[in-house]
Amino acid sequence: MKRSKNRGQKEDRNGDEPAILETEDLDRQGMFMGGGVDPDTISLASVTAVTTNVSNKRSKPDIKMEPSSGRPVDYQVSVTVIEARQLVGLNMDPMVCVEIGEDKKYTSMKESTNCPYYNEYFVFDFHVPPDVMFDKILKVSVVHSKNLLRSGTLVGSFKMDVGTIYSQPDHQFYHKWALLSDPDDITAGCKGYVKCDIAVVAKGDTIKTPHKANESEEDDIEGNLLLPEGVPAERQWARYYLKIYRAEGLPRMNTSIMANVKKAFIGENKDLVDPYVQVQFAGQKGKTSVQKSCYEPIWNEQIVFTEMFPPLCKRIKIQLRDSDKVNDVAIGTHFLDLRKISNDGDKGFLPTLGPAWVNMYGSTRTYTLMDEYQELNDGLGEGVSFRARLLISLGMELLDTSSPEITSSTEVQVEGIPNISETATGKVEEFFLFSSFLEATMIDRKIGDKPIHFEVTIGYYGNENDGVVKPKTKGKKGDGDEEETELINNSSEEEMDDDGDLQSVATTPPMKPVITDRNYFHLPYFERKPCIYIKSWWQDQRRRLYNANIIDNIADKLEDGLNDVQEIIKTEKAYPERRLRGVLEELSQGCSQFLSLANKDQSQSGRTKLDKERLKLCLSEVEAIGQQAKTMRSQVKKSTVRDKLKLAQNFLSKLRFLAEEPQHSVPDVFIWMISNGKRIAYARVPSKDILYSSIDEEKGKDCGKVKTIFLRIPGKKGFGPAGWTVQSKIEIYLWLGLSRQRKDYLSGLPNGFEENKLSRGPGLPASPPISLTYMMKQIFQLRVHMYQARSLFAADSTGLSDPFARVFFSSQSQVTEVLAETLCPTWDQLLVFENVELFGEASELRDDPPIIVIELYDQDTVGKADFMGRTFAKPVVKMADEHYGPPRFPPQLEYYQIYRGNCTAGEMLAAFELLQIGPNGKADLPPIDGPTDIDRGPILPVPLGIRPVLSKYRIEVLFWGLRDLKRVNLAQVDRPRVDIECAGKGVQSALISNYRKNPNFSTLVKWFEVDLPENELLHPPLNIRVVDCRAFGRYTLVGSHAVTTLRKFIYRGADKQANNWSTTEEIIVVSMDSEPSFKKVETVVKLDCGSDAVVKVEDDEKGKKKKRKKGDEMEEEELDESMLDWWSKYFASIETLTESLKAQEAALSDSEDKDDMDIADGGDIKPDDSPVKGTKKGKGKKDKKKPAVDPYEKKKPKLDELKVYPKELESEFDNFEDWLHSFNLFRGKAGDDDDQNVTDEDRIVGKFKGSLCMYKVLDDMPRDMNFDSNMGMFNNIPSNDPINVLVRIYVIRATDLHPADINGKADPYIAIKLGKTEIKDKENYISKQLNPLFGKSFDVEATFPMDSTLNVSIYDWDLVGTDDLIGETKIDLENRFYSKHRATCGITRAYAIHGYNVWRDPMKPTHILAKLCKDGKLDGPHYGPAGRVKVENRVFMAPTEIEDENGLKKQTDEHLALTVLNHWEEIPRVGCKLVPEHVETRPLLHPDKPGIEQGRIEMWVDMFPKDMTAPGPALDISPRKPKKFELRVIIWNTDEVVLEDDDIFTGEKSSDIFVRGWLKGQQEDKQDTDVHYHSITGEGNFNWRFIYPFDYLMAEEKIVISKKESMFAWDETEYKIPARLNLQVWDADHFSADDFLGAIELDLNRFPRGAKTAKQCTIEMVTNEGEMPMVSIFKQKRIKGWWPFVARNEEDEFELTGKVEAELHLLTGEEAEKSPVGEGRNEPEPLEKPNRPDVALLWFLIPFKAAKHLICDQYRWLTIKIVTALLLLAIFALFIYNMPGYMVKKMLGA
Repeated sequence: MKRSKNRGQKEDRNGDEPAILETEDLDRQGMFMGGGVDPDTISLASVTAVTTNVSNKRSKPDIKMEPSSGRPVDYQVSVTVIEARQLVGLNMDPMVCVEIGEDKKYTSMKESTNCPYYNEYFVFDFHVPPDVMFDKILKVSVVHSKNLLRSGTLVGSFKMDVGTIYSQPDHQFYHKWALLSDPDDITAGCKGYVKCDIAVVAKGDTIKTPHKANESEEDDIEGNLLLPEGVPAERQWARYYLKIYRAEGLPRMNTSIMANVKKAFIGENKDLVDPYVQVQFAGQKGKTSVQKSCYEPIWNEQIVFTEMFPPLCKRIKIQLRDSDKVNDVAIGTHFLDLRKISNDGDKGFLPTLGPAWVNMYGSTRTYTLMDEYQELNDGLGEGVSFRARLLISLGMELLDTSSPEITSSTEVQVEGIPNISETATGKVEEFFLFSSFLEATMIDRKIGDKPIHFEVTIGYYGNENDGVVKPKTKGKKGDGDEEETELINNSSEEEMDDDGDLQSVATTPPMKPVITDRNYFHLPYFERKPCIYIKSWWQDQRRRLYNANIIDNIADKLEDGLNDVQEIIKTEKAYPERRLRGVLEELSQGCSQFLSLANKDQSQSGRTKLDKERLKLCLSEVEAIGQQAKTMRSQVKKSTVRDKLKLAQNFLSKLRFLAEEPQHSVPDVFIWMISNGKRIAYARVPSKDILYSSIDEEKGKDCGKVKTIFLRIPGKKGFGPAGWTVQSKIEIYLWLGLSRQRKDYLSGLPNGFEENKLSRGPGLPASPPISLTYMMKQIFQLRVHMYQARSLFAADSTGLSDPFARVFFSSQSQVTEVLAETLCPTWDQLLVFENVELFGEASELRDDPPIIVIELYDQDTVGKADFMGRTFAKPVVKMADEHYGPPRFPPQLEYYQIYRGNCTAGEMLAAFELLQIGPNGKADLPPIDGPTDIDRGPILPVPLGIRPVLSKYRIEVLFWGLRDLKRVNLAQVDRPRVDIECAGKGVQSALISNYRKNPNFSTLVKWFEVDLPENELLHPPLNIRVVDCRAFGRYTLVGSHAVTTLRKFIYRGADKQANNWSTTEEIIVVSMDSEPSFKKVETVVKLDCGSDAVVKVEDDEKGKKKKRKKGDEMEEEELDESMLDWWSKYFASIETLTESLKAQEAALSDSEDKDDMDIADGGDIKPDDSPVKGTKKGKGKKDKKKPAVDPYEKKKPKLDELKVYPKELESEFDNFEDWLHSFNLFRGKAGDDDDQNVTDEDRIVGKFKGSLCMYKVLDDMPRDMNFDSNMGMFNNIPSNDPINVLVRIYVIRATDLHPADINGKADPYIAIKLGKTEIKDKENYISKQLNPLFGKSFDVEATFPMDSTLNVSIYDWDLVGTDDLIGETKIDLENRFYSKHRATCGITRAYAIHGYNVWRDPMKPTHILAKLCKDGKLDGPHYGPAGRVKVENRVFMAPTEIEDENGLKKQTDEHLALTVLNHWEEIPRVGCKLVPEHVETRPLLHPDKPGIEQGRIEMWVDMFPKDMTAPGPALDISPRKPKKFELRVIIWNTDEVVLEDDDIFTGEKSSDIFVRGWLKGQQEDKQDTDVHYHSITGEGNFNWRFIYPFDYLMAEEKIVISKKESMFAWDETEYKIPARLNLQVWDADHFSADDFLGAIELDLNRFPRGAKTAKQCTIEMVTNEGEMPMVSIFKQKRIKGWWPFVARNEEDEFELTGKVEAELHLLTGEEAEKSPVGEGRNEPEPLEKPNRPDVALLWFLIPFKAAKHLICDQYRWLTIKIVTALLLLAIFALFIYNMPGYMVKKMLGA
């Protein structure tokens, strides 16, 4: 008996719980088809106990039924174009164009600037399959001078495929610079940069938007390029050469109707196909020539692409097409993934491939006029048949763009290439495929009445339509003799068949199916099993497949092991670390084995460069993995299991990636079920999985084994429910190998058969068998113990199902009883299958029984039952001679994951045993002893040894109320009641007599007792159902909810040790410190109960202040309290948030680096120094990594801050379900995948609010647990009577809104709805903004429980028609109001009674503290002297003085109380974190686009009960008004300006200089100096003043301008742009356009300080800003100096084109009014006239001078030529004029 390596030793079944894979991981891996693992290849069999595979006669079945690629999904691509810099070109008007596929969107145009600022947001929506989406190209290009008439000139473009963006962390690039290059001129280099954010969201992804911070640190362009990790910044141009040699095996087809007509008339019988190859790469297309009428076309052409390297487009799409007059169709498509044919490591290699054959798969080979599976040929979905194979190779060379002979365009070129030798792709060998059908069951009843046969094909062999491809045709190709000699040499191995005569048998004989039950049929194969065999000829490239198999084999073992470890952790069994060590040990052994095996057969012909490189890569990678696994094994401790598990998962994905072989060899095998000539269903078996090798590790995992295969429907029809029904389940044995290895191709079959062969006449060697007859058969009894299922699919409109299970084994099936109206049925039923006949030897069957299929259905009164899911299991087998007892018997109940299509649909708890019936018949079988107390007639309950042990539990239910109930059958719910049921027992709530008046229950707590299993993992779910009591005693189900796991509601009594905390006096001193929490972690010191400690924390502020005062010349001015407002606090807090997020990222990457380092060094990670243990949700505490040198580097002024949460407040505080839980009630059918519209959100019909508590009922129940007889465990809970509340909603701003208007903008305003109150703030809409700043507060009065859901939405204002909803967010106020976290009004960090940080709660901190202590029955608070306060046994310290508005100090305890509240989570027993003063960021969602964010809103909510003191007025958070400023710029002089004009008179160089300047983006306020004519030295004197008034927001460092966007715009739009002063120097021309000479842009917040003299002013000031001293005009107010003008030359480098001496003077609006000045040189305060040299005195002589100069010097020859020409012209004219007269005279003889 062979045993498999992995599970042989482990006999006790208890260890092998079925590994339930977390399906999210699968979907995540499956999401990105381009990379990662194709979901069809993920072995899901490991999901059930099928994994416990002992012998290796059988291979694992595949559990997922439908192909997951090819189905359309919703995608949204959002692109924000922020700005562009360093665009190449002079004085251009740039705009940015973003295009994805066919869609184009443009930004607005900015005039004459090389660094335009846009900040525009675009959204593209798609509904396409993932493959199509990820191959789309995103192109960002900059165009200049585009207008209605001309398309503009392209400056440069950047492209990347969407898949690359999707594979980024968080699926996005944020604030990155795209480097533009010119596709028409590859020698040119960089054309500029565009800064943008790009995100790709699929349905259900969440975007993490980094918080919008000030964009100061992103000026480092080179460091923030828009490139994936690991791509170098300097990308080179490269040529990609794709050589296409020839194709073969094209299907017999023709698509044009004309051809058929032609054939009928002329009788021409040519090959009816005109193939050509089309290649797409990086948005470009190339085609070969068309080969007319040819099934085996030979092209010998190469297609050349020019593209940057490494390319940002992952796949090359190669499509074989049939050319046709009407429309071309695809014959087959193949994708080359560049990541698989190149490697970017240190010892990596450039993309290379072949020459090798690639196989194309697509629709069936039968030719029909309308091909229903055409999209399969376009590469969508899994191909269902072989289409053709194509011989190609790919090479690549990097270009040296400086060399002169390079063509600079990137057009695709097609060139001819020489023919390729026959042996280049390897020697042709004869392969032999054998397969035997052992069983065909579960045949769908629709096709059960016609005879059925199976067809097996490999490539174009075995296909009925193609007829038999004789090897003779091969003989023409390869050299026939060579093959013969080969056979003779090898004949020693076994007697070879004479090749000529052996016909292949590719189909089984047709047979009529027999009924199994009402749904399925089976074929009566019984003891006679049909076989097929096929001979085929392929290039022998087995080595490729062998290496892939070895790696796959390692990966499979690793995956099984990891699933085991996960299962052990999940079920909380002991010692997961031991299993993980075993897995790693096995992994490192597997790796070392690979190293020894992979290097063989190197001499083989047809090895390509890629083979060698991949081998090197695999060897080094596998070796590294083996090494790391070894070192990791020694580091696995109990505490690090989870981290190590993650790292091991990385190994797994790496191995899976290495195993995929890009160069195909033998095509895949297809098995088709054909009924009555129609192809019904298929299965595809990769050829490598069944390839034979004499070495076990190299053998395919299914070679020579019996495999269970489920046939599925091809193409689109296979999506959705149609594809989930099994078309047929076959047990098939497959073997593929070289003909000469054939001797043991039958050895893997179950033993005990005879072969039936075709007689071939005397003297000829026998052929393979066409069928097998089994002599041996065993009789078994199968016992199926169906206990229960949970979380099933809701198949009825009530939101419940009536489930029953159907169990199939071999050709029998049985059904459990139907349980009505439940998603968690407890069948508790034993199904006995008698007399199951299995063929083969007993011992083999013991180790490898066939699998059992369990299908769940929903019983409907009419129509057929709905399919709800399926799972597989393997029974535990007992032979007749074995004892029925531990460790294997009785079997344990295990959970099996149920699948519906590719989605999980619940779990089933069951056990299966297969008992052999020996010679004495059934007398020997173990008896079935069910529980005696249950009598259920014919239905047998699960027997005693198997059913779980029960004990008595009490479940207490808190009934609070019902919320948001929707109508049922159009009638409103009026008198609802809640029924709770668990394991057959239950309790009903009181009836709500009038739901609309008060939806709360009158009786709060009820309880019931129930028998539940001792093992918590086996607890049945608890069902909550809400019914509406109508008249005449009728009940209607409103909705239901199943609580699948009760574990979080189990009451575990407080530990004894924790109960005596009060005896030890333990003091913690916390000093009040207003620093933000993430800055100081050291203040909080946790102590365990039972230790005495005093911890002093220094208040180290003063020390720091002193240190800073000395030697710091640039002292931050002290903050002026009166200047500060709420926004100062907000912006400071946002800065803190960004810093903390950065610190977190740094810490995370540190910890990852550390892990990798440790593994590499083999250093031992001690469990306690595991990298940065973040607090809950990783907030705070990330700071320890920072060097504690000087936290004041940023010189941040000391402000009181609030907490900005980058997400909803609920996610931080566990949904505020600390004691009140919300259970969503569902109703209606669950959405199928194909019915994408029904999401779970749409099925929610309301919420039940309440809670549960369960505990074991013991005889000695302690009565002292402050146990109130009618409240049970829920003792200190507020009453649920209606309560009036004032709700105050503050909305700060919204970000990244989805555009709602055609112009790609929106006009947003806020709408608020709470109960009956609706506020629409329509008149205050904000024009054309996607990031509006609202700064508004709204007061709404509400009554809980009626109005408990607050809906904040943002609408788009429209002049005409109704306003559109952009997005909305819903907040459950009631849970916040009653939460222990006190979410009514956030607690500030510091207490103040005036100013920007004023205390806004009507209750002072002391009152709040007193109330909390009273509610929690705590001792305290005791205020002591010297600023101390004691609560329980904790002591806090803080200052005790406070200043009022007039600066008087008074004593107060508020600071003390507030310190306690800020550290409330440290109070023993009742402590929990209180909600701080905060701003939350909530995603906005749109009901029509579920799951895709439409923007975010920043807001917070305060609630004040009306029975308390009224709160003060709302905080003023209205947006800051921009401040008026005036910038005065005096242009004194220029120097060294380049001389543009040649003086036509004197021939000397000169320029007519003037300076232009503007401040606002679009040059609206541009001003020019007068012109300094005829400057010969480049010096100009101006003494000219520009005046720029502007509105400026200090906090955001932006200028605010309001203007109408176009003449048709309804209202002004507000723009915020950076404050940048642009100065340009021009050369004035009278008649032509002025010439631009140079420019400089000064960012008023940080620009280089001007040089003292013209000499010291250099180009460095622009090119090397980092080194220069920087100044800000807002601090300096007045600056004078020299600055350089620069422009780019032809080589695209900056050059100095002049210098300007200017003076900048900044005044506030008021100052400017007081001391006005004139523009130019006007009054008031006129500037004196410049002293310019007198050039212009002799202006009246100039014309003569000029004429002389022109005629005599410059244009002497030209003048002479012109005069001569004029004379000649005159003579000719005279001649023409006089000619006719003379002619007449002559003729008349006058």
